[in-house]
Amino acid sequence: MTGRWEVVIGMEVHVQPRTRSKMFCGCAVGHIGDPPNSNVCEICGGMPGVLPVVNKAAVEACLKTALALNCEIPRHTKFDRKNYMYPDLPKGYQISQYDLPMSFNGHLDLDGRRVRIRRVHLEEDTGKLIHAGDKLHKAWESFVDLNRAGVPLMEIVSEPDLRSADEARDYAVALRTLLRTIGASEADMEKGQLRAEPNISIRRFGTDELGVKTELKNINSFRALHRAILYEVARQKEALESGGTVVQETRGWSDAEQRTFSQRSKEFAEDYRYFPEPDLPPLELDPAWIEDLRRALPELPGPRRARLVSDYGLPAADAVLIAADRDLADLFEGAVEAGAEAKPAANWIIGEVAPSGKLPSAAHLAEIVKLVAGGRITRDQGREVLAESLITGRAPSELVAEHGFAQISDEGALRAEIEAVVAANPRAVEDYRAGRRQALGALMADLKKRAPQANPKVASELLQRLLR
Repeated sequence: MTGRWEVVIGMEVHVQPRTRSKMFCGCAVGHIGDPPNSNVCEICGGMPGVLPVVNKAAVEACLKTALALNCEIPRHTKFDRKNYMYPDLPKGYQISQYDLPMSFNGHLDLDGRRVRIRRVHLEEDTGKLIHAGDKLHKAWESFVDLNRAGVPLMEIVSEPDLRSADEARDYAVALRTLLRTIGASEADMEKGQLRAEPNISIRRFGTDELGVKTELKNINSFRALHRAILYEVARQKEALESGGTVVQETRGWSDAEQRTFSQRSKEFAEDYRYFPEPDLPPLELDPAWIEDLRRALPELPGPRRARLVSDYGLPAADAVLIAADRDLADLFEGAVEAGAEAKPAANWIIGEVAPSGKLPSAAHLAEIVKLVAGGRITRDQGREVLAESLITGRAPSELVAEHGFAQISDEGALRAEIEAVVAANPRAVEDYRAGRRQALGALMADLKKRAPQANPKVASELLQRLLR
């Protein structure tokens, strides 16, 4: 709620499923940086007489997503022509799904709020226009790249159940986590594999009637999504409170100017003149196949997050971070199974492994956790061993032995070094004995320089005894 207004947001999210070829032909989906029009055939170009063929991998990814979102899967589904003059889709229409989508009536739970999923369906992407010049209306020429034309897209449409920019961002993050967990998509926003389109309206708090909505198109970062919604809500509020109106339209987001701007008046479904795609037969979805896909789904992020808390006693914040990445969650459980304590293993994964972007084996991580917890090496040495183990693949115990990293825990071996520290730092010793506990840190820092392999816990206890 914003002041006397309630924010109402529904989300359309376009996701590129994990496939090697396009939605209706054998062209590669390609990569960013491929030469323009290098992944194109007669079907991408909309040549007369060509016939599209449905990509089974895209259908499977869509169905897995729908099942993970608790959707109903009908026996019968079909594709339709959405007629619109896309300058970067030469055939003049987009193959999408209209009245019989691949799935419908699902939900995604977000920390106590249930967001209803209206439908998940399949369609094809358009190409890309490249305008020569700083601004579109000043361009002296334009180019068309059809590499993305025909790339499969899943459209995940929610009901208007979100009530703030924070909730919309959290929903998009949760959706990306789920898609990556089930392997349906890499969902990399920087590569255009996940684009969010929020439909935003505001209404007087306490009323049920929806306000006039605007749709923000093709937002490709969570930060931009959050900022765009905040701006659009403030713009609509200002318009209504000053006696103006909100027009139903499609708007863009300028990251450089931090504002939304009008693109075109909003079309309605009837404007697209949908009709069944005559070149593709309807699909009859085999219930046995659907059940096989359902059984093959991995544990989803929400249940796994709860299990990490209940089974391992992790704090909820740690469980959220680890369960957000299936590989990290598997690593955590593998390390614990290999003998590492749960909380230290989680700390190493969150603090060291995740930022590195590389994964050690569960056995190697467990070994490092145990070496540090057992006092055989310091945490700094553990970091060094982890980094080298990630590069070489060698066992941590081998690296510890090779580098002579074993900590000195014997008090007899440490006493001479600690006495030297006490003798060399009379001012710090005097401060400590006067009750200034922070002086101990200075003495330990000097000890670390003199004896880097000293066990910090043993050394600290011995130093404090000598200072009494």
